[in-house]
Amino acid sequence: MVEKTVKSKIHAAEQPLNQIFSPQFEFSIPDYQRPYAWGGEQTSQLLSDIMEAQQRNPEEPYFLGSLVLVKEEGNPKADVIDGQQRLTTLSILLAVLRELSESDDVRIEMGEYLVERGRVTAGIRSNPRLHLRARDREFFTRYIQDQGKLQELFALPDGQLKTDAQKAIRNNAKLLYEQLVKFSEGERMALILMLTLRTFLVMVSTEDLDSAHRIFSVMNARGLDLSAADIFKAELIGRVPEGERGLYADKWEVAEVELGRDGFADLFQHIRMIVTKVRGRQEILKEFREQVLDPYLQKATAASFIDDVLLPYAEAYETVIDRSYQSSGSADRINRWLVRFGQLDNQDWVPPVLWALRHHGDDEDWLDTFLRKLERLAATMLIRREYQTPRAQRYANLLKELDAGFGLDAHSLELDRLERQSALDSLSGPIYEAKRVVRYVLLRLDETLAGTSGVTYDHPIITVEHVLPQNPKESSEWMGSFTDEERAEWTHRLGNLVLLNRRKNAEASNRDFEHKKSRYFSGPNGSAPFTLTIQVNGTPVWTPAVLEVRQQKLVARLSSLWSLS
Repeated sequence: MVEKTVKSKIHAAEQPLNQIFSPQFEFSIPDYQRPYAWGGEQTSQLLSDIMEAQQRNPEEPYFLGSLVLVKEEGNPKADVIDGQQRLTTLSILLAVLRELSESDDVRIEMGEYLVERGRVTAGIRSNPRLHLRARDREFFTRYIQDQGKLQELFALPDGQLKTDAQKAIRNNAKLLYEQLVKFSEGERMALILMLTLRTFLVMVSTEDLDSAHRIFSVMNARGLDLSAADIFKAELIGRVPEGERGLYADKWEVAEVELGRDGFADLFQHIRMIVTKVRGRQEILKEFREQVLDPYLQKATAASFIDDVLLPYAEAYETVIDRSYQSSGSADRINRWLVRFGQLDNQDWVPPVLWALRHHGDDEDWLDTFLRKLERLAATMLIRREYQTPRAQRYANLLKELDAGFGLDAHSLELDRLERQSALDSLSGPIYEAKRVVRYVLLRLDETLAGTSGVTYDHPIITVEHVLPQNPKESSEWMGSFTDEERAEWTHRLGNLVLLNRRKNAEASNRDFEHKKSRYFSGPNGSAPFTLTIQVNGTPVWTPAVLEVRQQKLVARLSSLWSLS
């Protein structure tokens, strides 16, 4: 009990940089930490903040933030739990100032802030003050901590840089060099004194890893914003046996790189929904730990969570994002469903799709049927303008039924009579007024009218256009073809809408029908890819009677597509 109390003791003290970059500390970035990721904006801001503090009052201490360490008292070795972005950038800044100095003595002293000088007669090798993660450690030592390599670093092309962290190191070193080379020698010396003597960090250290992680989760006051995924990584990898931490850190990092930082953060939201089947009500940091991690870790291990939950769903999510489903059969039909889902205006459908890929990824026919039913549900909820809360609850109920073994017969996949009728009513009304609905409906309608299963829409620009203009001129033929009441009835309905692969043109939009057909709906920049618009080009006149027939046909086509009758 006494030993536990001692281990949990937390030390906090402010220290100037000349004490931080000294034999008192040998910093290491654990492999489970995310890589160095500061960009030019954060690096420039760091230098700007220090210089502004110097100009305000060169004698006043400047506090740059905090470091959270796991460190035994009396031992210089320290694992950096929070603060590696700042420490790494400060090291780069010191290296640039060393390189630009015109004084041999200053260069030698600046070098000792970066590398502990060895002593040949004592058999002691030189040792860097800061050890980055294994993937970037040798690169950082060679080009930043060792002297005289900056110009060689600046000349490295992207193809020779193995990680994004190495690119960031090169780019930030070059940025700082280009700013500081403009300074006079006296100005750079004043900056060195400001850095080493009057710039402080608050050092928070504990010998207990769990205590450090708790501090880490609440002390993200500066630097690149931490996502919940960063904190979960520190907690989970920290629980993996020491000999396997590097392996699992690599697995984690590969998944994060494949999904991108934002996509990887979103993945935790989707996993929380899959596991709990309840719409999130509090911040992900609290809910995921309580609802997913804690119950799981009571029965299993951190490594098994990564292997059995995180990585399989990360692989499934990559398939969803990239539309990259693969099979021995016709994988295109599955990827086309993923493209359609991606055209929706929300992400609530993602957890059921991830569940399906995770549990039935090798059964293409099952997936095709499931995704067809799910798209029908998602599309009709969009058309009926279902709010987020009932929409999320519907998907939560579906996940419960899937876990219970209902599979393709899950009740939540089906539409009752009122839901079908409500969707039909919305399709029959002024659908353009629901901006988030109309584009998806027209794309699905155009796809089914095209009559081929392989049609795709990857145009950089797709816009919705009215045939009968919203604001026709008083002198136009539209005022004679339609009464005010007829224009009010038809302008925003399905039959009057087409797709263009060009930006809207306000002047052209209000032109007469023949002009719009020949100059706006046709030609090399017109609407050729869209069956909806080609049909309009083949129509000789545009009247309420024509619209009535067209409206009925289009609604009937969608009703058949989604089985709404």
